[in-house]
Amino acid sequence: MVDLDGELEVVGRVADSSNLAILARLMTPTGGGAERHVIYKPVRGERPLWDFPDGTLAGREVAAGVVSTLGGWHVVPPTVMREGPLGPGSVQLWVGDPFAPVSSDLVVDLVPTGAAPAGWFSVFDGETPTGAGVTVVHSGADDVRSLAVLDAVINNSDRKGSHCLRDENGRLWGIDHGVSFSPEPKLRTVLWGWAGQPLRAADREKLRRLSAALCEETVQATLGELLPERDLAALAGRVERLLSKGRHPRPSGGWPAVPWPPL
Repeated sequence: MVDLDGELEVVGRVADSSNLAILARLMTPTGGGAERHVIYKPVRGERPLWDFPDGTLAGREVAAGVVSTLGGWHVVPPTVMREGPLGPGSVQLWVGDPFAPVSSDLVVDLVPTGAAPAGWFSVFDGETPTGAGVTVVHSGADDVRSLAVLDAVINNSDRKGSHCLRDENGRLWGIDHGVSFSPEPKLRTVLWGWAGQPLRAADREKLRRLSAALCEETVQATLGELLPERDLAALAGRVERLLSKGRHPRPSGGWPAVPWPPL
């Protein structure tokens, strides 16, 4: 278990974030141990959205980590709700070196039209500003497939390619889950390669584990502090539908299927 207590020393703002996101250094009380960086998203820095209640995005970030752990996905970096320099907000361990170039092309990439690598899925075709034809593709690895199931569970409406990372050990991580858990169908993702295909046995087992956990009073209390009551009920309903149908969802047609920008 990663300890995310300790004073937060602000390093700087993440400029391309739609809400206030702050890179901070986690200062341990003793000053010893390896230096850790976190991403701090204060509630007061959330911009109003028409389809999510005000002041709930930080709680959704934390709830995604709780659900990931309960089902056995373990793909959301350690995340907590706590006080910070700008008040309460979500604090998540930063994956990798915050000062090194970040690349998500081990999970999602852009290739010339029709040139998907072996074992990868094509999502859609487009073109660059210069008019060159390209295809958005994603890896067909089992851990990426499991992440797609988690996204269906939490109703993630913003699974961009840059939100899928592999660390220096090759471990997959998913980040940025503030616009998840809506009770309305809003799944919007670049990981559509398995749409309509049967769920793997390993992913059905994760869903069963999560379904059982959601019946526990302590879990309901924990998630109830992070999500509105209606959203929590919808979460349980999505898990049961996925188990009943036994297949990856398809785009609904009533909501944009891919986030913008996709990468």
